[in-house]
Amino acid sequence: MTTQSEDTPMTNGDHEGEEAEEEEVEIVAANNEQSKKKKKKKKKKKPNANADQEKQEEGTQTTDSKNNNDPSAKDEDGVKVNGTNEGVEPSQGNDTTSSKKKKKKKKKTAASDQDKPAIQQTDPPTIPICQLYPKGNYPQGEIAEYTGSASYRTTSEEKRALDMMNSDIISDIRQAAEAHRQTRKYVQSYIKPGMTMIEICERLEETSRKLINEKGLEAGLAFPTGCSLNHCAAHYTPNAGDKTVLQYDDVCKIDFGTHVNGRIIDSAFTVAFNPKYDQLLAAVKDATNTGIREAGIDVRLCDIGERIQEVMESYEVELDGKVYPVKPIRNLNGHSISQYCIHASKTVPIVKGGEAVKMEENEFYAIETFGSTGKGYVHDDMETSHYMKNFEMGHVPLRTARAKQLLNVINQNFGTLAFCRRWLDRLGQTKYLLALKSLCDSGIIDPCPPLCDIKGCYTAQFEHTLLLRPTVKEVLSRGDDY
Repeated sequence: MTTQSEDTPMTNGDHEGEEAEEEEVEIVAANNEQSKKKKKKKKKKKPNANADQEKQEEGTQTTDSKNNNDPSAKDEDGVKVNGTNEGVEPSQGNDTTSSKKKKKKKKKTAASDQDKPAIQQTDPPTIPICQLYPKGNYPQGEIAEYTGSASYRTTSEEKRALDMMNSDIISDIRQAAEAHRQTRKYVQSYIKPGMTMIEICERLEETSRKLINEKGLEAGLAFPTGCSLNHCAAHYTPNAGDKTVLQYDDVCKIDFGTHVNGRIIDSAFTVAFNPKYDQLLAAVKDATNTGIREAGIDVRLCDIGERIQEVMESYEVELDGKVYPVKPIRNLNGHSISQYCIHASKTVPIVKGGEAVKMEENEFYAIETFGSTGKGYVHDDMETSHYMKNFEMGHVPLRTARAKQLLNVINQNFGTLAFCRRWLDRLGQTKYLLALKSLCDSGIIDPCPPLCDIKGCYTAQFEHTLLLRPTVKEVLSRGDDY
């Protein structure tokens, strides 16, 4: 039997396969030439084609952005896309994505430097705070989260949204707080025995005006610098001609305020050079911090006063061999603060038995405590230096032209903020005492005389301003010093 060779049919098949492959190559080449011609024709478009092309690119970008958010997205042809443009190789797309990630990282790094000033402050400080932080990213105060039944506020999206609505107000008050911090840091560096009280106050106020960038009622000093000595607890600032000199054994309360757009920072501290007063200062500082710690939304003001009294009365101070209990001055209080109004409607007692009124969201408070080695009760004494326009007083007709002129000066420069006679002198006002008395008698201006305990005793004060934000409690005026 004759058998057919196996090599012959395989050779013929190879030749046929080669011919088929050559035909396929020719077809692919022809298709490539046709596609090139089509591309050339696409390039030759009418002038309106540019607008169409821009629209097409915008549509592509929109589609790409949507596809980036959804990794399983597909293009119009049903092909999966990964956010890269058509015709770009995968490696190029990955490079673009990585570059975007790098940019994001750079932004995060920049955000971490927000609280740093753009330029360095001078010594003594003279550069306005708004120039140190041109982007408005002023340092925040001490942040304390709410506890107990209010702890949900820290993570509540609704409360965060409410917090964001007050960003402009928070920015203004933080600017005022930073001006206060830098001013008092400078004051603490130069205040010493032998200086006159006028020199201390005018130097402080000059610095504060520069840092707050004083501008009429938009920004400036919120009230005169208090520098009450020893038995005098509050509302003393020297008038012109006062030659009082600070002594080594004096206890001096430095109380001053700044504001931006009427958002007031009210903060105070006590200076004593003799270490024998250390326990008196420690008692009042501890009591103030206790009040700050106890404060919060829905907290009753009377409860805060009770805790303050408990802490302050746990201290005693030995002076010249005699031990004195530290007493809270029961007729002095902390207070709420509103725009252009240093003493708003609510008071924060420093002894038990106050009103059972609750603190509320978005309220500003000055938490201040006063301790005394005397009776723990103050009365009006000495010459008046502080004055303030009655916040609720309406129009009152005035008889004398001088009183009308003085009232216009007060309205233009101070509004409803407190002022002193030295500030009227600074504005060029002379022989105004009779007109000022007329304004006080009519009820338009309220005199604020110094408040004193019994002579021979010593008083101390510490104070901070806080804001009960919807999410957290912020002690705006807190610093490294107190």
